[in-house]
Amino acid sequence: MENILTLTSLTKKFGPITAVKDLSFSIKKGNVYGILGPNGSGKSTTLGIVLNVVNKTSGEFTWFDGNTSTHEALKKVGAIIERPNFYPYMTAAQNLKLVCQIKGVPANKIEEKLDVVGLLERKDSKFRTFSLGMKQRLAIASALLNDPEILILDEPTNGLDPQGIHQIRQIIKKIASQGTTILLASHLLDEVEKVCTHVVIIRKGMKLYSGPVDEMNASHGFFELKSNQNGALKEWLSKNETFGNVKEEGEKVIAFLTKELDEESLNRQLFDEGIVLTHLVKRKESLEEQFLQLTNKQN
Repeated sequence: MENILTLTSLTKKFGPITAVKDLSFSIKKGNVYGILGPNGSGKSTTLGIVLNVVNKTSGEFTWFDGNTSTHEALKKVGAIIERPNFYPYMTAAQNLKLVCQIKGVPANKIEEKLDVVGLLERKDSKFRTFSLGMKQRLAIASALLNDPEILILDEPTNGLDPQGIHQIRQIIKKIASQGTTILLASHLLDEVEKVCTHVVIIRKGMKLYSGPVDEMNASHGFFELKSNQNGALKEWLSKNETFGNVKEEGEKVIAFLTKELDEESLNRQLFDEGIVLTHLVKRKESLEEQFLQLTNKQN
């Protein structure tokens, strides 16, 4: 599959602070990628670097075939990395016409793009009359005017009410279904799970996971256990390579699996060790639990 963007050991330092550290991943054509991480994890800085508004400290990034200059590549990119900035006294259509003039693209796509974001009926309404969600949708329309190969969105649903969030997510899915590659930064796990095919999880500027969302969801799950010998149980689990993270929650011991194991086999193994269980339940991890596990591994 054709590469749209490739990052190789990308690093950005602001004085003593390292905002992005040795970050490497590729974005392939036709997918919806989420850069997911807590606030301050380096998501916006990463987007700023590839869009040429932040200078990298070291490492590389290449657009498309690797032989396209960033200046030329950005003509095929649509991006919203700041709050929409339009003239309040101008209509939606007038604002987009101005964007066309600035970008040097024909104005014949304005109505088509307003239709994509559900604002065609409001094309003659002044920008100042728009809700926050409508303003964000107009910004997406403006980013689509040059028919970009990739659309980059930084926290696209930030500050919106539930209805506004739903509308933006539906628009992202619609744009993706028409073949546009999308890269969005978000601190919302729910957002990535609902709209993205792939995810890059970063924390403190470092990559913790990169790959398809459904593969991240394909974990082996975890056991909830109770015994009158919790000390011995925890010790045995900690020494067994079938288990990763082992922790106590109240009277229960929670043990995350690193490979497949069924309830009967575990019960038998523990019984053979002289450990009798009073409670045994196997559960599937949610994406949220896996995300917390990943981000908690690094202090």
